[in-house]
Amino acid sequence: MSRDALVVGINTYSYERLSNLTAPGQDAEAVAKLLEDYGDFNVRRLPVTPDKENNIPRVALGRKVTLTQLEDAIAQLFKPEGRNIPDTALLYFSGHGLRKSRGGIHQGFLATSDVNPDVGNWGLSLQWLRQLLQSSEVKQQIIWLDCCYSGELLNFAEADPGDRGKGRDRCFIAASREFESAFEEIGTNHSVLTTALLQALEPKEKQVTNYTVVDVIDQNIAKFPQRPIFANSGGIIYLTRTQTKVEQTKEIVENAVTSNICPYRGLQYFDFTEEDAKYFYGRQAITDTLIEKVRQNNFLAVLGASGSGKSSVVRAGLLYQLQQGKKLSGSDTWQLRIFRPGEHPLQSLAQAFLDTDLSDIQRASQLQQAEELINKGSQGLGQLIDAASSERVMLVIDQFEEVFTLCQNSQERQHFFETLLTALQRCGRKLCLVLTMRADFFGKCAEYADLAAKIQENLLTITPMNRQELEQAITAPAKQENLTVEPELVEQIIDDMGDSPGILPLLQYTLTEIWQQRTGEGKLTLATYSRLGGVKGTLQKRTTEVYEGLSNEEQEAAKRIFLELTQLGEGTEDTRRRVLLRDLIPANNHVETRSQSVPKVNFASTTEQVIQKLADARLIVTQEETRENQKICGGGCSA
Repeated sequence: MSRDALVVGINTYSYERLSNLTAPGQDAEAVAKLLEDYGDFNVRRLPVTPDKENNIPRVALGRKVTLTQLEDAIAQLFKPEGRNIPDTALLYFSGHGLRKSRGGIHQGFLATSDVNPDVGNWGLSLQWLRQLLQSSEVKQQIIWLDCCYSGELLNFAEADPGDRGKGRDRCFIAASREFESAFEEIGTNHSVLTTALLQALEPKEKQVTNYTVVDVIDQNIAKFPQRPIFANSGGIIYLTRTQTKVEQTKEIVENAVTSNICPYRGLQYFDFTEEDAKYFYGRQAITDTLIEKVRQNNFLAVLGASGSGKSSVVRAGLLYQLQQGKKLSGSDTWQLRIFRPGEHPLQSLAQAFLDTDLSDIQRASQLQQAEELINKGSQGLGQLIDAASSERVMLVIDQFEEVFTLCQNSQERQHFFETLLTALQRCGRKLCLVLTMRADFFGKCAEYADLAAKIQENLLTITPMNRQELEQAITAPAKQENLTVEPELVEQIIDDMGDSPGILPLLQYTLTEIWQQRTGEGKLTLATYSRLGGVKGTLQKRTTEVYEGLSNEEQEAAKRIFLELTQLGEGTEDTRRRVLLRDLIPANNHVETRSQSVPKVNFASTTEQVIQKLADARLIVTQEETRENQKICGGGCSA
């Protein structure tokens, strides 16, 4: 694996308004040494001079770097001539940064020694760097900028290389926000950011990645007179490590033991918990795209077919990554609120603002206050958002189609839409609204012009996974628990799935069933898969087996349960719906049947028993709120 780095430290400037510096050259050399000694990087220094005693290259402290030299060096790093493209390319820059503002348009530049803004020479354009990175074939791209106002230099509208979600891994770090200067650390010869970088890159007892680096920087933010910012996208990038760590990793792999934890989620969605996120694979690219969308805007509509994985990618992808704060600086301080509309969306919205770990009395009091504010419409919702101590409030409405399938009050629905959209205007960036919805319900939104326009302008469609993503979703969770998946099994499953957009729940269910019948050596086999009947046959076979195992009375109860769990569509597909347990029992506690052998069913006596059997078989999902208000929903709720 080839790994190239360009380390730039510019101390000397000709432009009279830019003072000469002392830290950049020393910063660059210290970073270069760590990358060479522990990162297996082939490092090029700029400017460079040979060490007279050891005859090795070092960063020259007093030499100049022209714009042409810097452009050529960066171009050679990310777009080298010939076919020898590095797997990883790292650019470190320390020196002055410049910002050009004209007509409300801001542009960022890396200042070279020959800059002279008076004659139009501002240095290396970040817009040019963006275009270069977009067209680069390097898979892992790392940009570290240690200069004043580098937050502006890393202003994503210009400096982010874009093209997120297309198989690249990227790490960007800037020394300060756009209105801040960058400083030298007192008592050292290095800048504040590079001091933290050097601490983070020193492998010591751990392997250093782009995520551990930003952890160290984040932990030291309180000590800085400036606030570094960062953004990671794609997968993990290994930066430095010790040989001891390599040997320890090999030993752990060789001595791995399989566990009894199922790494698949059956028919349930992946949630934004560590337990679920550790097994959530195959959606890295679209997760990065979601993160970039919410960074830029305050509204996002995530649409896709039923079973395409909308809820999972928003929960275990977007929300989990924001919660961790390792891909987007500061996102771990955001307030995350998530709910489903249900029959009364305004009430559900109020409940979304309840804090956890409250006593019943505290919960009732807070709910009353939230409902009173929500009843005021956008003004009340705006007050709830303004009262939040966090920089942003992320409000996620999962399975937005329930506004149409469950809410029967058109006035309440209209009020709900007006409250959300007007609050977005009032609150600006502080409120970010994300909704997931089945794509075939967009036509319903067309009846509400403002809502439809907002969705159309901020739409992201969940597309089917490609073969590489499906393979990762199948094999990577198994690897987490030291399980082996036969390559033939992976190929057969992917071939059987085809390009069906809503088959992901069946994939997870099938993998769960294969896991249940794994071999003693922890292997998931093609033979087991064939015996189960394949992806589509597994669920059908399982449903038939469970149904035929019920008594006549239980079968009648099961028929009624599944009918109640289905919301008939009007010009769209039938949809699943959530039902309270008490609503599954007829008022007279009996139901007439067409079967002569079963004239009447005492439904109350069998309902809970059948529900438990169906839930154990993962054909339905139950949500326990209170014993009286237990909610039941169809197993397809893993959308």
